[in-house]
Amino acid sequence: MRALFWLVGVFAAAVALAILGRSQESYALLVYPPWRVEISLLLFVVGLLAAFALAYIVIRLVHHALALPVHVRAYRERRRRERAQAALASALQAYLEGRFARAEKEARLAWEDDTMRGLAAIVAARAAHELGETARREQWLERAAAAGESVHAARLVSQAEFALDERDFPGARDALRTLHGSGPRHIATLRMLLRAERGAQNWEEVVRLARLLAKRGAIAPAAAAEHQAQAWVELLARAASDRRGFGECWRRIPSDDQLQPRVALAGARHASALGNAPLARDIIERALAREWDASLAGAYGELPPLEAADRGHEARTRIERAERWLAARPEEPQLLAALGRLCAHAELWGQAQRYLEASLAFESSRASHLELARLLERLGQPAQAAEHYRKAAEVG
Repeated sequence: MRALFWLVGVFAAAVALAILGRSQESYALLVYPPWRVEISLLLFVVGLLAAFALAYIVIRLVHHALALPVHVRAYRERRRRERAQAALASALQAYLEGRFARAEKEARLAWEDDTMRGLAAIVAARAAHELGETARREQWLERAAAAGESVHAARLVSQAEFALDERDFPGARDALRTLHGSGPRHIATLRMLLRAERGAQNWEEVVRLARLLAKRGAIAPAAAAEHQAQAWVELLARAASDRRGFGECWRRIPSDDQLQPRVALAGARHASALGNAPLARDIIERALAREWDASLAGAYGELPPLEAADRGHEARTRIERAERWLAARPEEPQLLAALGRLCAHAELWGQAQRYLEASLAFESSRASHLELARLLERLGQPAQAAEHYRKAAEVG
């Protein structure tokens, strides 16, 4: 439809010019001695316009001819960039498909273009790492570093991932700390830093990072609690050689974390080993009041008795508390074994034997067999004691 309008317009202009030419008697006189040329004014105007158009075309042709080398260079540059982009896209696709040799080959082609060198070197380094080519990987990382700041973050993240894969946790931590020192802290790199700090056994930093990631919703609350529990257990183990240092470490643990079964069990055992039985008892009782845990109940019976002056009262108090727990859980073998030990500490030999035998009826354990064997020896029943020693050896 547009072409039809143009055609009608051209014919209309031709008709208008023809009518104008017939109605006009003006002429143009061109004098160049000894010649005189007289032509109609309309023809002169048309000729002038045609000459202008011809001159314009000639000038444009000359300009394009002179600029041809520039256009050729721009064309070649554009083609090289397009080939580099295609090679980089192929490298990324091959890397995601697991064809790492192909990915490195395509990334090498993309690296030939100046604008693609940084990203191409990172892709090639990752592909070489997957192929186990450590030397080539380091070469590509050096090339990425030479590419400038555009891939600085990507290079450090890649270095951290390589170090984590090789269990070089200090190296991964250093790379991530350098990254965080020069830019924002992203969730993905914080997760990697948590893994690196765990591997490097920097437990206080593990606690901080687990809290931070849980607050941002980056890890599940259960996973964060597990990380923190492991960290507190390790920190308590480090401080277990000194009673004062252990007390300071325990007080630094938040009350919610103190009640976690793993943390409470570690704290109670270390406190007991340091001779602080009241603290160990308090730790277990508070933890079991919030959440039942069979291992804590078993540890409750392993706590050493107090001094002779308070032993009887303390033993009765612990037995009464454990029997209240047993009323709610009558078939808990570790709780029954704990009651057997508590009764043995209180020299209630008959009750101790019944509780230990009841525990073994629900679950055969080496510790219960040994405890019952020692009790039977004390009661003058060596044959039965020998039988339980034999069963303990079989279970162990």
